[in-house]
Amino acid sequence: MNTTEALQRFEEIANHYIHELDHFSMDQLKRQPSENEWSLGQMYQHLINSALYMQLRNIDHCMESRGDSVATAAEITREVAAMFDQGSFPPVRIQVPPSPQYTPKQPESKELLIQGLNTVIRQMKQIEPTLEKASLQNTVSHPRFGALHAKQWFLLVEMHYRHHLLQMDRLKKALESTV
Repeated sequence: MNTTEALQRFEEIANHYIHELDHFSMDQLKRQPSENEWSLGQMYQHLINSALYMQLRNIDHCMESRGDSVATAAEITREVAAMFDQGSFPPVRIQVPPSPQYTPKQPESKELLIQGLNTVIRQMKQIEPTLEKASLQNTVSHPRFGALHAKQWFLLVEMHYRHHLLQMDRLKKALESTV
């Protein structure tokens, strides 16, 4: 998938997340199915924060080409290369143990979630046209996937949002079972 297609798909998915908010009260957005699982609101926070403070920031680092935070052309694993070739994460649940550094806070309001998603959409639209001049040699390491270049970080945003649709479905079912 090219970056133009990824941007279009990302916008559709992000707008889907925005429209889904109409179906939930704040209580529902904050309800965790269990002590070790995120609420829908925490999932939204995760999507917004990971895009704004990791993925999009790392695109900027790749585009800057300074030597301090940018690694030069490192190999990614065969599994990660296959993931990018397929254009999606494997459909498996990924769980990280709860921790203050990783577990998102509960949302303060639906309005802030909508603002956050719209900010990500706006930044994705601003970044996409600049990617054609991005060097594939400038990479920033991802904790699980290895060194990614700017275009890969950009594609990762869409794949990440799409992957979390599975979590959203699971959390919606959990809410329905408690009614």
